[in-house]
Amino acid sequence: MKKNRFLKLFKWLHRWPALIATIFLFFWATSGIVLNHRKTFSAFEVNRNLLAQEYQYKNWNNAALKGALQIGADSILVYGNIGVWLTDSSYTEYSDFNKGFAKGIDNRKVFKLGKTAAGNLMVGTLFGLYHYHQHEWVKIELDIEEEKVVGIINVGDSIYVMTRSHILASPDKFGHFKFEEIEVKAPLGYDHKISLFKTLWVIHSGEIYSRIGKLLVDFVALIFIFLAITGLIYFFSPGIIKRRRKRDKSNDKVKRVNKFSIKWHNKLGIWLVVLLMITTLTGMFLCPPLLIAIANSRVEKLKYTKLDDENPYYDRYRDILYDEDLDRILIGTVEGIYISDDRLKSTPSLVSVQPPVSIMGINVFQKLGKGDYLVGSFYGLYRWMPDYGFVQDYISKSTQFYINSSGPPLGKFMAAGFIQSENGAEFHIDYNMGAIPLNHTSAFTQIPEQILQQSPMSLWNLALEVHTGRFFKFLFGDFYILLVPVLGLLVLTTLISGLIVWLKMFFRKRR
Repeated sequence: MKKNRFLKLFKWLHRWPALIATIFLFFWATSGIVLNHRKTFSAFEVNRNLLAQEYQYKNWNNAALKGALQIGADSILVYGNIGVWLTDSSYTEYSDFNKGFAKGIDNRKVFKLGKTAAGNLMVGTLFGLYHYHQHEWVKIELDIEEEKVVGIINVGDSIYVMTRSHILASPDKFGHFKFEEIEVKAPLGYDHKISLFKTLWVIHSGEIYSRIGKLLVDFVALIFIFLAITGLIYFFSPGIIKRRRKRDKSNDKVKRVNKFSIKWHNKLGIWLVVLLMITTLTGMFLCPPLLIAIANSRVEKLKYTKLDDENPYYDRYRDILYDEDLDRILIGTVEGIYISDDRLKSTPSLVSVQPPVSIMGINVFQKLGKGDYLVGSFYGLYRWMPDYGFVQDYISKSTQFYINSSGPPLGKFMAAGFIQSENGAEFHIDYNMGAIPLNHTSAFTQIPEQILQQSPMSLWNLALEVHTGRFFKFLFGDFYILLVPVLGLLVLTTLISGLIVWLKMFFRKRR
């Protein structure tokens, strides 16, 4: 009797949590496949007018704008998730400056824009480095696998370019760009470890084994979809058969489909249960609130995987800045900001007093004056003078602030960009609120209709919103943050209970 009760309990645990999670499993699996192949889907877009209000551009929010670069007396380039646009000194008239980029808003997602001493316009995008030539952007091929360019600086007669793992330099000479990697010496105390977040990320995506690993995880996503469909067939088949029998209709086809579903639901579920569990468990820790528990953890690099890289800065770089007054290079990393006073010839030193920087990375990194810098992230916007150990909240002007490192990696103000106009007027570009005037009261020009029409959301970004649960905020409000861990627990419960039921039945048949 106890044995029957035991089996009945786990059958119940396998059936009902699965039924609740099934709808979201379709969203998770399909969005995960898109996320795994960003470049493949980069040309696909979604009209923002079809989405919730929080995805609409208003006052340059959602990182539409990151910064501006003056290239002439009355010519300014603004850039960000909208690409590159040419405007005037009053920021009123705008014209498209994106010719040369591939089709799709993702292909003109700009992280950095710079003008070199020789007058060359360079732009760092999600998919590579470009320079402006004959009225269009022309891609410069870099001799590294990585494409995402997060920083561009001009050092003397050289151009330095930063990706998430590499720094490369080239002569600042048009027609003779030749970027070669700079081998930056490992920081003092380097422990050959990597963040637990990055480790779980590459396991969850399959990137840990490059393309083959991604395809394997894609296959796991398809299996999740198959298990969800066959589970629904098994769940509803008895009722369908019963209703058809009452109407004197044949059930042969329904029974064949049900038999096929049960057979392969069990086989694939058992064969791949470990992969299904790993994918679910790793995904649960990549979003808040469980992300907070692992945010500061570091682990050994997994041997014989993509993580087993000798580069001490693998996936650690976030931005780069040059102070020509001090001939100083500042390197923003996930651990903090390093300084090199000899152009990266010796080991860069980690500054003892650091401005608060969110785990999401640096979004604003620029010079205010000699040895005086502006550092912005989703923790806010801060003035930083490393030589004096001075850090000030640039918005409130207070030197007294508290950052809860064990809480969400977000502050009251979420710095996505910063602009200073020709007359000295400053604008903090907040991710949620958009352009906010700092030292004056004049509002920034509203985002023109022309830019709105040409700035849809990429399919990849929509997939990310779905995969992290943010897309369902309209249903659950602020409780959407619990969607990933709760549904993850439901899926794990379904997998574990299904495994127990299968093992119980298997050993019963063997006896």
